[in-house]
Amino acid sequence: MRRYFLALLVSVTLPSLTWGGAPTLAGARLKDLASLEGVRDNQLMGYGVVVGLAGTGDKRQTVFSVQALTNILRRMGVTVDPAAIQVRNIAAVMVTANLPAFAQPGTKIDITASAIGDAANLQGGMLLMTSLKGADGEVYAVAQGPIVTGGFAAGRGGAAQSVNHPTVGRLPDGAIVEKMPPSVLLSSTGTSGSSSTHLKWQLRQADFTTAARIAEALNKRFAKEGTSVVAKAESSALVAVDVPPAFSARLVEFVAEMEALNIEPDRHEKIIVNERSGTIVLGKDVRISPVSILHGSLTVEIQTQLDVSQPEPLSNGQTVVVPNTTVKAKEARPQSVLLKNGATVEDLVRGLQAIGSSARDIISILQSMKAAGAIDAVIEVI
Repeated sequence: MRRYFLALLVSVTLPSLTWGGAPTLAGARLKDLASLEGVRDNQLMGYGVVVGLAGTGDKRQTVFSVQALTNILRRMGVTVDPAAIQVRNIAAVMVTANLPAFAQPGTKIDITASAIGDAANLQGGMLLMTSLKGADGEVYAVAQGPIVTGGFAAGRGGAAQSVNHPTVGRLPDGAIVEKMPPSVLLSSTGTSGSSSTHLKWQLRQADFTTAARIAEALNKRFAKEGTSVVAKAESSALVAVDVPPAFSARLVEFVAEMEALNIEPDRHEKIIVNERSGTIVLGKDVRISPVSILHGSLTVEIQTQLDVSQPEPLSNGQTVVVPNTTVKAKEARPQSVLLKNGATVEDLVRGLQAIGSSARDIISILQSMKAAGAIDAVIEVI
């Protein structure tokens, strides 16, 4: 049996759409739109050994876990030949963590331990003292403690069952910071080239309009009459701010007041389409222009049935296979969606869903409308 499909027949007719101005977007705090230059997390990584496993550790062919164990024992004053060791309760792991900015020595951070050998389960294991290094090779934290896997593995061979991912575990507050990270907050050059202390805001999503609005809001709040500007947008992703003399000794309070400022960001209208999963993500205020859409739905079904022709007894005939082909064609009744003035893409999608359109049909219609210039938004296919 063979089938040929030409999707769903949908007729969409829109009246003239009139509306005034762009939609008003709700403001956001500056701390949600940008971050201070130099105030960032730092990634740490280290090699460690987990002990105390109930026979679910690395096997003998994972030689580096045994070598690590013999090195630990040697530092304890015990000399053992690695070839003479055969244990199943240890596992080699890579330990990773994020070190926050301005983390003080003694601060505890969360870490993640991931098996790098052939260990089957880290459940119930204990991570031995592990040094965590940054990209510069310096040790910034030391980790040790029991591992929480959030899953389990039981059984063996064909009668095994595993829940979640038991070869990766977390250690809440499992590492202690030993050294402050290199965080840079201040600079000695002002926005106008003069010598002063200033900060730089880095936008999480570069946009010239949003950067200009941030600089305008900062100048309106902190610049005094008759004085030069406090903030200046240097690019679409960077806004430099001079620290006013009144806050020169109160930098934390100055940053806190800037973070609380309400900024109205300028966002691009975008429609995200994932055809593999049939997912469509779109804003509520994406407008559509007057357009008429015809999306056909013709189903052609071809069925082939093989019949056997049997000759009469004692005759000279031969048995043959005769194909019996049936062709059926069906076209669905046209359906229409009527939208009012000022309709959005959300209204269109809801209307198409109401008449039974699939996600694939809606994706095809949106892409065709974009090609026709009926949607002033970016369609991004992921």
